Amino acid sequence: MKSASTNTKECTENRFIEPENWFARLDWKACFPSEQPVEVDLGAGDGGFITARAKAHPQTNFVAVERLLGRARKIDKKARRLGLSNLRVLRMESLYTVKWLLPAGSIRAFHLLFPDPWPKKKHHKHRVIRGEFLGAIEQALAPGGCLFAATDHEEYFGEIVDAFCTRAGWEMHFLKEHEWFREKTDFELQFLSEGKKISRMKAVWKGVRV
Repeated sequence: MKSASTNTKECTENRFIEPENWFARLDWKACFPSEQPVEVDLGAGDGGFITARAKAHPQTNFVAVERLLGRARKIDKKARRLGLSNLRVLRMESLYTVKWLLPAGSIRAFHLLFPDPWPKKKHHKHRVIRGEFLGAIEQALAPGGCLFAATDHEEYFGEIVDAFCTRAGWEMHFLKEHEWFREKTDFELQFLSEGKKISRMKAVWKGVRV
């Protein structure tokens, strides 16, 4: 197995992160031209939110994690068109990315915006925010790092809150629209236009990694 320091091919023509070894931690120095704080958008969709964030905050490096190839390619295309040297695309499932690919203590913020709520009870097991996922998030976050989450699904939001409450070391803040990001996902724009209630939270990691 190759060491983490040699795990990533340097991104040149496109904005994709293409690990040489999918079983070793990424090397941010090989991914980005500048060493800066890293934020990760999990399930980035078509990239409207993350590309706008990267454009507005050139002093931060951003990683768009998206499982679907078509969406990942759209994000790559947007990033290249906008000349965003601080944005990279990783085509991978969110849990695997957080658990196995992100270097410990290297992430300033995670964005989990409007994840699939899997509304049918028999499908709830597919919801991403569970103990294993939060444990991986805790390992990846830098001290004082945070996870931002938003959903229009009230029952799922309650489950998310409960999941955080079962784990020590988290400080939760429930945010209103005016306290949220200026950048919006397509889902958020759609839900706002439909007048739907959106629940938003910021969970700050103040615990100790074990």
